[in-house]
Amino acid sequence: MALLQRTFSIIKPDATKRNLTGSIIKKFEDGGLRIVASKRVRLSREKAEGFYAVHSERPFFNELVEFMISEPVVLQVLEGENAVSINREIMGATNPDDAAEGTIRKEFALDIGENSVHGSDSLENANIEIKYFFKEDEIVG
Repeated sequence: MALLQRTFSIIKPDATKRNLTGSIIKKFEDGGLRIVASKRVRLSREKAEGFYAVHSERPFFNELVEFMISEPVVLQVLEGENAVSINREIMGATNPDDAAEGTIRKEFALDIGENSVHGSDSLENANIEIKYFFKEDEIVG
């Protein structure tokens, strides 16, 4: 049975820098997801470090934070049936070399680090990530 869900998405700096926001949003919408909240922001170092705190002990943490604050990002809440898994299908594998044809990462990612999009990996994380970036009244359906 299909469940109406919300998931969280970031269009990352490598994609906004190359003016791919509209092309990426079209893939979400064509895939059956509805954008119920969206804002283009420049993340502060503090906000990026907080969001990626789970990776703070990893060797790539500082590089990841620097990348995420280097250009604007587009933060979004996507809604649809089985939104978490549908979004992950639309994004494709983290490594664009492994991503399926037609996915965002296969078409737009520069490499495994600059892979154009982030999407929640579970419904639990989606709820946490949405609350981290959006107030309830910013999600307008």
